[in-house]
Amino acid sequence: MEKRILLEKRGRSDDEITELILDNCRSTYIDGLTDSFTALETLSLINVGLVSLKNFPKLSNLRKLELSDNRISNGLSHLMGSPKLTHLNLSGNRIKDFDELQPLKDLENLEVLDLFNNQVTLIENYREKLFQLIPSLNYLDGFDKEYVEAPSDEEDMAGDDDDDDGFNRQQPQQPSSQFSINGIEIDLDELEQFEAKIRQKRSREQSGQQTPANANGPSDRPADSSSAAAGCSSSSAQDDGKDDLDLLYEEIQQKQALARANEAKEQDRKTMASFLSVLLMFTTLLAFVNQICYPGGDNQLLDEPHIEEADDEDVEEVEQKEENKDECSLSGGGVGGGDDGSVAADDHLSIQSGQN
Repeated sequence: MEKRILLEKRGRSDDEITELILDNCRSTYIDGLTDSFTALETLSLINVGLVSLKNFPKLSNLRKLELSDNRISNGLSHLMGSPKLTHLNLSGNRIKDFDELQPLKDLENLEVLDLFNNQVTLIENYREKLFQLIPSLNYLDGFDKEYVEAPSDEEDMAGDDDDDDGFNRQQPQQPSSQFSINGIEIDLDELEQFEAKIRQKRSREQSGQQTPANANGPSDRPADSSSAAAGCSSSSAQDDGKDDLDLLYEEIQQKQALARANEAKEQDRKTMASFLSVLLMFTTLLAFVNQICYPGGDNQLLDEPHIEEADDEDVEEVEQKEENKDECSLSGGGVGGGDDGSVAADDHLSIQSGQN
């Protein structure tokens, strides 16, 4: 029940809730419903499986309470904390004795009471006694004292339109169709689809239970009471397994886990792209700083050929020196050859003088 209450709140605070529908949420006692729902006017707990009204909160503004198709047999005194209650539906429960209805006399504003399909309705002069017990009562089991049928719910809803409009004007506009519960995002559209599935499922179950009953022929109210008790026992047998709300929670958690995984992948991709972008910017900045701090880098590259030319001049100078040395040596050899020639000339003169 507590999980269902969280879903029905739809992100609103407790004191903003005026209507709370908790039908078929499966719980044997009141759980999660507290006195903090100070603005609550309509509360529905149909086919929940309640066996007691223990822990029922004090709801000072509660006007309409639906408790049909449960297993309540006593404990109506717990409703005294709701003095403004005007409509009370206890049909399909297990109220047997008239004494169990005595606490209702303190509800001074109670106008509509439904006890259909309870064994207490078989007591003699049951209607007269109840109208005497509750002076403010106008309709019992759908009829007044003169057996005039009560107005339909549609007419009551039409009369409450002004109050609903006033409430809607006071409500803050929700920015989105989602709200969060314990870190789990709940989509209102999915919740409405889930509620529709539950209603269809319950209607199929009820039709399946009514078919065998019709096959056995017409039944009186005690038989209806026993069939309702059997339905309650069969529904309570489902309490051991997971209910529909648990299945919804599991489905939502799976979707959230998949969404988180996809979000993590997308975040990793964005992180990698950001890293590459920063790296590219750093490289560009580094090149720009290098260009500013070392503007003569290209001139140094142009100076390298001058260094090579200087080396060539040194080589040419060395070669010139070697050539000069060679010329000197050649000139020295020519001088020595002249001495030999003079000696030869002297020898030639001496030979000529001897012949003479």
